Amino acid sequence: MELFETIRKRHCYRAAFKPGPIPRADLQKIVQAGLDAPSGKNIQTTTFVIVDDPALVSQITPMHTAGKSFQQARAFVACIIDRAPASIYEGMSFQVEDCAAAVENMLLAVTAMGYASVWIDGWLRVDERNTKIGDLLGVPRDKVIRILLPIGIPAENYPSPAKKPFAERAWFNKYGG
Repeated sequence: MELFETIRKRHCYRAAFKPGPIPRADLQKIVQAGLDAPSGKNIQTTTFVIVDDPALVSQITPMHTAGKSFQQARAFVACIIDRAPASIYEGMSFQVEDCAAAVENMLLAVTAMGYASVWIDGWLRVDERNTKIGDLLGVPRDKVIRILLPIGIPAENYPSPAKKPFAERAWFNKYGG
């Protein structure tokens, strides 16, 4: 798929997945796209756990009751950062931004490869779900799952939401045009 077509087609998929495993080679390719993302001062702090063991997947899927894509995921990618990130520049850490860049790269790879996913973030931070899943995955307590990506083969035609036109969100040389 051509880059700009992939960008246009990428969206959060919340519908059903087809049955069947995701090949490890594909999961590795998806996560490699995340590893290839830029990071602040090239510190490369985001780490990942790829969950493809059906027994482990079946422990995670029932935790989220609102989304078919989560409940029917064939694999997950957990994006992990430090709970208390160290300062790397002028008292700032860029782990959240680094994680977000990695996730967007992975979501583009997911789309280009014919899979689908949804960016799970806020739900993880409620009721310490990120810690509960982290415990299942052996994530050290000084780290936290910041984003979780359920991955599968889309079973439904789930359309992308409409985007606002360029002129409503972007301008040359001055805010608001």
